[in-house]
Amino acid sequence: MSRVQTITPCLWFDDEAEEAVTFYTSIFKNSRIVKTSRYGEAGRETHGRPPGSVMVIAFELDGQTFTALNGGPGFKFNEAISLQVNCETQREVDYFWERLSEGTDGNGQCGWLKDKYGVSWQVVPSVLPELLADHESEPYRRTMEALIKMQKFDIDKLKRAHAG
Repeated sequence: MSRVQTITPCLWFDDEAEEAVTFYTSIFKNSRIVKTSRYGEAGRETHGRPPGSVMVIAFELDGQTFTALNGGPGFKFNEAISLQVNCETQREVDYFWERLSEGTDGNGQCGWLKDKYGVSWQVVPSVLPELLADHESEPYRRTMEALIKMQKFDIDKLKRAHAG
């Protein structure tokens, strides 16, 4: 029995929602634009947007629903919230890291990066929780020491550090 998603993240952009959604849906498989709503003349004295310009886009990334809003410059993204991409292989880590950091300096720490729209992402190997399970163990300490030196995660280096 599949579960209906009841929580949908909404990403507030100044006026880059359409460009950002096109970028994101090009990166993730099983992704699509579901519906685009546009500003009309009604409410123009409040929203100030030209009629016909993009207001909201409903979209999916790998089956997860999102909303993108062109809400104006009132709010900016910050690192207090990020979207986590769980990766099974180093090839996936490399792919998502490179694609999501396109157009940026690529700097991030411990798998974090900020894309060209200011959205924070974590590109994380799915094996990481297992490697960090016992916070009082020597393998945990070694793994953490390796991890904090990395920008993009290297699964083999993390596993080698864990093994000693």
